[in-house]
Amino acid sequence: MKNPKNVMVCVTQQKTCERLIQNGHKLLKSNKDNLFVIHVVNPKDTFLNNSNDGEALEYLFGVSKKVGADLTVLRSKDVIKTIEEFAKKYNITNIVMGSSPNGKGLENHNFALKLKKILPLVEFTII
Repeated sequence: MKNPKNVMVCVTQQKTCERLIQNGHKLLKSNKDNLFVIHVVNPKDTFLNNSNDGEALEYLFGVSKKVGADLTVLRSKDVIKTIEEFAKKYNITNIVMGSSPNGKGLENHNFALKLKKILPLVEFTII
């Protein structure tokens, strides 16, 4: 029997990240597959100081719930290390991220490229 897919969607404090969650959900093929939505915040950043940030995260929390996922918010100075640890802990098979300001695709996403080196067996989807 095939191992379940464990899909991790990385979101920011923006309502537009709903599209990432929806794309992550589409990757699920069976009821044994799992969807994880995470947001990593630098402890130095003001978090939820702006009411729009809180509203956006609350909105994404609702979107996550609708597709059967939990939204996990983690505080860390080392975002890549935190995502790596989460991915290993939950045996993540797929990571969905938004495109970089440098352009579309994995080759233009410095953050995803660093993670790909650390997590070579994980399949990346850049939306």
